[in-house]
Amino acid sequence: MSDVFTTRILRVTTGSDETVSDLTRDIQLFLDEAAHGRNGLLNVFVPHATAGIAVIETGAGSDDDLLATLHTLLPADDRWQHRHGSRGHGRDHVLPALVPPHATLPVVGGRLELGTWQSVCLVDTNKDNPDRQVRLSFLG
Repeated sequence: MSDVFTTRILRVTTGSDETVSDLTRDIQLFLDEAAHGRNGLLNVFVPHATAGIAVIETGAGSDDDLLATLHTLLPADDRWQHRHGSRGHGRDHVLPALVPPHATLPVVGGRLELGTWQSVCLVDTNKDNPDRQVRLSFLG
């Protein structure tokens, strides 16, 4: 049974463009303080109805490919019944069904256990809300 649970809110400003924001460095800084070299689980959760968490490669075009795929699957047009905010905003409310608002990841020896090219990213297509919170919770 674990005896340590630590949680913190990470504030992220995504701006007015659709974005994939790499959180990996900030997550590791949190684990450096919270895990103290222990094994456990990290839960990453975004408490917003229009954003998600993805574990993907970044910097080699995959982040742009993800946004392009979301444009294909969820066009920003007037087809959506949920209508407020900017044109096509209803699609932003469908995003978490495809890019979930959470990820639970292993922590080994206080380090996030990711594959060589994997990063933990906030995916935000909502241009109307540039201020996001991401809850990081370590159990170990």
